[in-house]
Amino acid sequence: MTDMDGVLGATRGAVANLVLAAEARADVWTVPRAPGKWSPSQLAEHVARSLEESANEVAGVPSKFPNLPFFLKPIARAFLFNRVLKNGTFPRARTSRPFDPAAGPTTPAEARQRLEVAARRFDAACRARAAKDDEIASTVFGVVKISDYVRFQEIHTRHHTKQMQA
Repeated sequence: MTDMDGVLGATRGAVANLVLAAEARADVWTVPRAPGKWSPSQLAEHVARSLEESANEVAGVPSKFPNLPFFLKPIARAFLFNRVLKNGTFPRARTSRPFDPAAGPTTPAEARQRLEVAARRFDAACRARAAKDDEIASTVFGVVKISDYVRFQEIHTRHHTKQMQA
C-alpha cells in the first residue's frame, strides 16, 4: 500500500493547496477571472464534483462521467489520460455538463469543507479498491491502474489551483 499512500498523499496535498488558493481569492470569490472562465467558487465546485464522481467510479457505483463506447476508451486513454500522466499537466479542454458548475460554495470556508469531504471520500474509495485490486474500469479510459487514476486526479486538482491563482 506504500505506493497508494504516496499518491493519495500527493492528492491530499493538491487539495490543500487548492483550499489555500481559494482562501486567498475571497475578495473575488464569485467573479470569473475572465469572460467565459470560471470563478474561484466554480473552480472549487468543479474539483469537488470530480473527486466525488471519481470516488463513485473507483467504488464501482454509477458516476456522472460519460460512458464512452469500448472502442473510444483506448483513444481517450492514449490522448488524455496517458498524456496527462506523462507530462504532468492538463491540456485545455471542455468538461461535460455535470462537471460544469453554474455556481459553487458561497464562501471559501464552505469550499474547504466541500473539498475536504470529497477528498476523504475519494481517499477511502481508493484505499478500499486497492486492498482488493490494483486496477479500475473507468467509463472514460477503460482499465487503468488505480495509482495512475489517483495521480490523474492530483494533476487535475493542481491544474485548477494554477487557474485559481492566475
